[in-house]
Amino acid sequence: MTFQHETVLPRETVAALCPSPGGAWMDGTSGGGGHTALLLEAIGRRGRIWALDRDPDAIRALLARFASEPAVSVLQGNFFQARQLIHEPLRGVLLDLGVSSFQLDSTERGFSYHRESAIDFRMSREGVTGGELVNTLPFEELRRVFWELGQEKYAVPIARAIVRAREARPIETTTQLAELVASAVPAAARRGGHPARKVFMALRYQVNGELEGLEEALLDLFDMLLPGGRLAVITFNSLEDAAMKHVTKKLCAGCTCPPEFPKCVCGITPKARVPQKPVTPSADELERNPRARSAKLRVLEKL
Repeated sequence: MTFQHETVLPRETVAALCPSPGGAWMDGTSGGGGHTALLLEAIGRRGRIWALDRDPDAIRALLARFASEPAVSVLQGNFFQARQLIHEPLRGVLLDLGVSSFQLDSTERGFSYHRESAIDFRMSREGVTGGELVNTLPFEELRRVFWELGQEKYAVPIARAIVRAREARPIETTTQLAELVASAVPAAARRGGHPARKVFMALRYQVNGELEGLEEALLDLFDMLLPGGRLAVITFNSLEDAAMKHVTKKLCAGCTCPPEFPKCVCGITPKARVPQKPVTPSADELERNPRARSAKLRVLEKL
């Protein structure tokens, strides 16, 4: 299967970086290279783009797509480790925190509850699979994962149903897991979208460690920016968005002295500003790509 991905908020995200010729830039979740290609158009071949992805299938696609582009350097890795991978200041960084269309549509990757496959969820194809977690985590840990990472209000009955089912035989496929989740929630909950959506998202986060350390990773990327550089992040749910908002609040905070003080003694000054309002997909984009419906672009500029 060819690595293909419908790029979310493509031109809006690249434009938010205010790209200009030259300099070093980073696409920390390059995937199929959609954002990378648009950024390359904007900065020209005098600059450099570091195109990162943790998925080996994405890396193969990126190497093929940009084989004749010396301005694009493809690296396999997680943007959490950007400091160790890139040793030059950046003029702009963009991140798309969603799962790719390829990962959802590739049967053997196990990201979708609509396709029968082994329960995998691994973006890097390394480490513990979602199936191993489903079949080995104790009840309380399953409940925690579903509640904290999936914000699933039926975490208790779902975890209980999984533990009971696996006592008879292992839970082996995505469709088996999805049906089990559906059977554990009230009928009314099955009408507001697929009942397994939050459980699958929670397992994906747990397998790939996408939320643990996200704020620290965003702060690291901000530190790598040159003054005037921008960090543009596309989030897809409230937990990702909360991390970006918390980082924004921290970096944009100014003096904390009480208002009655005649002058500042804390010495705290803002490190960043928010140059634009959050951007969501247009109606035209949603018609082309319904998977973009929950996307939200937030931008920070380094002062």
